[in-house]
Amino acid sequence: MVANRLEYVGSDFTEGVKRLVASYAAIPEGATVRLAKKTSNLFRKRADVDVPGLDVSGLDKVISVDPVTRTAQVAGMCTYETLVDATLRYGLAPTVVPQLKTITLGGAVTGMGIESTSFRSGLPHEAVQEIEILTGAGELVVARPDNEYRDLYYGFPNSYGTLGYSVRLKITLEEVKPFVELRHVRFTDLRAMQDTMTAISESREYQGEPVDYLDGVVFGADESYLVLGRQTDERGQVSDYTDENIFYRSIQHDDTETPKRDRLTIRDYLWRWDTDWFWCSRAFGAQDPRIRRFWPKKYLRSSFYWKLIGYDHRWNIGDKINARKGLPANERVVQDIEVPLDRTADFAEWFLDEVPIEPIWMCPLRLAEPSPDTTGSKQPWPLYPLERGRTYVNFGFWSAVPVTPGSPGHTNRRIEKKVAELGGHKSLYSESFYPEDEFYEMYGGAAYRELKSRYDPKGRLLGLYEKTVKQK
Repeated sequence: MVANRLEYVGSDFTEGVKRLVASYAAIPEGATVRLAKKTSNLFRKRADVDVPGLDVSGLDKVISVDPVTRTAQVAGMCTYETLVDATLRYGLAPTVVPQLKTITLGGAVTGMGIESTSFRSGLPHEAVQEIEILTGAGELVVARPDNEYRDLYYGFPNSYGTLGYSVRLKITLEEVKPFVELRHVRFTDLRAMQDTMTAISESREYQGEPVDYLDGVVFGADESYLVLGRQTDERGQVSDYTDENIFYRSIQHDDTETPKRDRLTIRDYLWRWDTDWFWCSRAFGAQDPRIRRFWPKKYLRSSFYWKLIGYDHRWNIGDKINARKGLPANERVVQDIEVPLDRTADFAEWFLDEVPIEPIWMCPLRLAEPSPDTTGSKQPWPLYPLERGRTYVNFGFWSAVPVTPGSPGHTNRRIEKKVAELGGHKSLYSESFYPEDEFYEMYGGAAYRELKSRYDPKGRLLGLYEKTVKQK
């Protein structure tokens, strides 16, 4: 039997905030300010700096869970793995749980997070009721949609730590059932898949069954799938994709008439992609049965693969291996982009023709309603201006292509141009190649400059363009 309410931080959190503020004050004026993080889910190289980072120890826990109001108070460096473990005790979960266990709540809010509830619940920052932020000016402020810091509340998403750092967040939770019933629906035509995704996004059902979770995978122009999830409390046999079995391979089947069915516990469903980092574990040989049977289960997770990527970034291992084989170096093409739903097939067809990467992930999203914004603004989040009332589809692709000589970022830049042509945006967690004027036209330049002047007037933190485009 669990307690009626979880609340266990107290002095740990208070002391953590004091250490954070003190460490900020200790950094010399004019020096770069950064977090002292052991892990990261960014695919941009961070510049080396000589000053210590901000002390975030003690800011990695759940502060409280209130099952009556369905809310949680969470420290900014708390991972979703820790948060989900705390909330599932009460049959609750965050409204959107990003796919990887070590993504932090603060990171998902100041960056961008998405998952298979986004077609009905929007993005992680839309569930935030209030957020306590250490600003670039070194001040602690509590931002809400209805107080004097409302501009920071709406401008914080997609600011990537260039306006300040989240210290504490109060978020809305939703009820969840213990199991998820899955249907894998196969398509041999991308436009038929788009039409079905459109219908499900509007009706939230398919063939008479409710759809609580919706994403998909494109293996090729003639093989794509929508993965439909329905919450259930009906007990029965469940699958396990945390060891030898690989989730994305379980999706595939030949029957275009009858969906393939599967069942997972709610926890395993939320982390179904983490074991193999979607499908990226294949780059390390982890999907080879001869290797997988000896791979320690505790290392079948995204955080370990990230360490391997870190070694490659540091020593350029992959490029050195290619050079010995007489092959060109690789250009990383690691991106998440959004295009309007009605351009889904257009982008997928172009990408499959032009970029030799597969599979690619799809996830529809629509800004949440009701919105925290009560002004009726068409684009309430200025630094990532998605339109209210419009459905988009996120595509995720994470691999590499041969470098184009004399043209750094050639393939990435082509993707940026195509996404803009189709009326979309891309997330900024990876490398970007936009010219500065184009970048700020797409990512709320005027609003950002006003926020920067108010909350980081001395420029203690890097600017958004400097951090996400220039810093390589």
